[in-house]
Amino acid sequence: MATFNIALLVVWILLACSANAGSPHHRQAPNSTTYGHKWNATKTSMWKPTTKLSNLTTHSWSSPSVPTEKPCLTACGSGSPETGTIVTVTTVIVTSLYPIPTDGPMPSAPYTPPRPGSRNHTRSPAVRGLGAWAEPVKRARQVVASLTLEERVNLTTGVGWMNGHCVGNIPPLASIGFPGLCLEDSPLGVRFADHATAFPAGINAAATWDRHLIRERGIAMGAEFRGKGVNIQLAGRNWEGFGADPYLVGESAYETIIGIQSQGVQATAKHYIGNEQEHNRTTSSSNIDDRTMHEIYAHPFMRSVAADVASVMCSYINGTWACEDEYALNDILKGEIGFQGYIMSDWSATHSTLSAEAGLDMTMPGDIVFNDNVTYFGQNLTDYVNNGTIAESRVNDMATRILAAYYLLKQDQDFPPVNFDAFHPDDPFNQHVVVISARHQQIAHDVAASSTILLKNIQNALPLQKPKTLVIIGSDAMPPPNGPNGFPDRGGVSGTLAMGWGSGTANFPYLISPLEAIQARCRKDLTTVSWFSNDWDLDTAGSVAQYKDVAIVFVNSDSGEDYITVAGNEGDRNNLTSWHNGDALIQTVAANNSNTIVVVHSVGPLILETWIDHPNITAVLWAGLPGQESGNAVRDVLYGDWNPNGKLPYTIARNASDYSGSIVTDSDPVSIKQIPYTERLLIDYRHFDAWGISPRFEFGFGLSYTTYEYSNLQIRMKSYGDEGELEAAWAKGNVGNHWIGSSLDTWLHRPVWIVTYNITNTGSVAGAEVSQLYLEFPPSAEEPPSVLRGFESTHLVPGETKSATIKLSRYDLSVWNSVQQGWSRPQGPIGVLVGASSRDFRLKGSIAA
Repeated sequence: MATFNIALLVVWILLACSANAGSPHHRQAPNSTTYGHKWNATKTSMWKPTTKLSNLTTHSWSSPSVPTEKPCLTACGSGSPETGTIVTVTTVIVTSLYPIPTDGPMPSAPYTPPRPGSRNHTRSPAVRGLGAWAEPVKRARQVVASLTLEERVNLTTGVGWMNGHCVGNIPPLASIGFPGLCLEDSPLGVRFADHATAFPAGINAAATWDRHLIRERGIAMGAEFRGKGVNIQLAGRNWEGFGADPYLVGESAYETIIGIQSQGVQATAKHYIGNEQEHNRTTSSSNIDDRTMHEIYAHPFMRSVAADVASVMCSYINGTWACEDEYALNDILKGEIGFQGYIMSDWSATHSTLSAEAGLDMTMPGDIVFNDNVTYFGQNLTDYVNNGTIAESRVNDMATRILAAYYLLKQDQDFPPVNFDAFHPDDPFNQHVVVISARHQQIAHDVAASSTILLKNIQNALPLQKPKTLVIIGSDAMPPPNGPNGFPDRGGVSGTLAMGWGSGTANFPYLISPLEAIQARCRKDLTTVSWFSNDWDLDTAGSVAQYKDVAIVFVNSDSGEDYITVAGNEGDRNNLTSWHNGDALIQTVAANNSNTIVVVHSVGPLILETWIDHPNITAVLWAGLPGQESGNAVRDVLYGDWNPNGKLPYTIARNASDYSGSIVTDSDPVSIKQIPYTERLLIDYRHFDAWGISPRFEFGFGLSYTTYEYSNLQIRMKSYGDEGELEAAWAKGNVGNHWIGSSLDTWLHRPVWIVTYNITNTGSVAGAEVSQLYLEFPPSAEEPPSVLRGFESTHLVPGETKSATIKLSRYDLSVWNSVQQGWSRPQGPIGVLVGASSRDFRLKGSIAA
């Protein structure tokens, strides 16, 4: 089942929602001739896996950076469910100021995974109970000690598909007054529920590049899930995640998790790790080298752990099944990163009872195949313990991790019971609690507007200035003829596109189409408005476009989860062109109107070359998947009520072949598809930069109705006075420690370099500039030409100057040392590049060797 990837996340957003990072068509990383150095995929030392990294599920997340200094833990609404809003309960979890989950001393003894031997020995580290987890783990251990083996196993085993009110359910334990757990999709709203908000998708949240808005979205979602009695909000995949760069994904994941969990709801990071496409998701092997695994695909999960995420979901990836990959689950996630929550399976992704020994803590939905009433856990797990195959201590730790997360979020204190049924909406059990609120509607609007990206604007075609005549063309502008929820799980598109399809969806409480919103504005401005919705009748489309002051063409491109096929697209998209004859429609309208504006709703990049340079196309807006407030948001940007400040969370190429990877579409249902991630670190803009490929629109790009000037870059180093051997070893290019949680040690993540610079609004309207910081590592580091390590959204009125600050840690300046198996500093000076996109650097500095 799809869940809250939040990370919740994904690194590749090409075909479908994303194009897989690996495929037989992936470009190799440049050799020393083209890139200046060779690649080192060496993998040795104590963390070396016993099998190849073949089943790693992927989510492109990002490396840590300083979070929002003052957590936005304010209430999102007031009143009561009966009055149409929900009381927001703020649960404060004390997370460190730095991007780490806990503060304080780390264990002094190194953790060395034992060699595989006889059963009854597990490599899964016991939860430590540090930081915010200290009291919850202590209490959970005390409770677990009082339970029978059968009760402990019951905590780990779902009740089976459709045997509870939610998509996933853990049964109650009367002996301790435990009411059970409700697990429910999705990452943009409460799936299968009524009276709840359909927020913009995760990819739009990332496109805002605004930590505050991303966190506010998380707070609002958490409040609504809590109001419905949901204990665990599940994340998503591809467009449900946060883009194509691990840093951007990680920061978005961090803020979202903090927001959700501030409301006492458990967040889930998924799908761990290497799950980058829907095609063949149960019959493919993601083959990722050690360094790439750590620097790209594990980063967002590490950032999620820094936010004290309650749970992580392992995926379907085969080769070695993702949910029984000891190296990925035990050594990286629970070992190096020090994850203290529990690992759950994706739905029916458990493939043996021994997966518990490999690190899996909870099986979902419980049955092996939906409705077969057979489970790998349950009695099988009990028997494996009783006959000595699996250590009882492993089951104790599984149960402890699950209960600790429950106590961490204080779900034993006045948490509302489930009040809806995901499978039977008309059942009298449903109480139809209203969790949507005016505040949440505003947040949904603001995220949708802030994520709208201005890609082209010739001679100030936008914002519109009360045109006398205007025509709206394209089915994507129209209200869906069968209503916004006409397709189950949104598995189809007829009318405007506001979310993709699959388990990462929610029911729209309403959907404002662009036609409705723009027509209302035309009425106010006394503009004569007309429209035409038939994408295939090009003659009529061209005719209605003539003699209008403005023609706005709307096109889209959709994708989703692989259990639904839409127009021959099995989850992933088959190509990178507009759906419904969109490209031809745009060209026809542009040929008949000299002021043609294009609006795109898409799950990911499209190839725009057939029309982007047409002289009659004066402006292009990229609106993504904006949720229920779609029309209102795009109208506000079109008319200048909202100055566009969104930036691309991925690269838009000139040709599909310019990307480093594509989907593996082999339809053989039996064979394991080998997906080699041969591009290694060179994903998205890194690939374009390394190979000297000119994109159409680069990662981080976005125009505004105003202009900004950058100045006065300063870099200073901060000393804490307690630096010792670990810091000294790191500075010399060595790895200082290998204990549990070493990848999130305080010394590695606290801010050391403080980067400040000024931004001035030199235009005539207020706006927000998203400035971005990239690092330029020395050639010996074998890194891409530049990598994102910071961003800041700064709001400015005309003529105003503000100082922006980005803080860098030792981790930010590190690369994964595959020989020493840890984070180390490359030797040599490191460039600091600050600007408006991955190719528009305005300021340059350096950090000395």
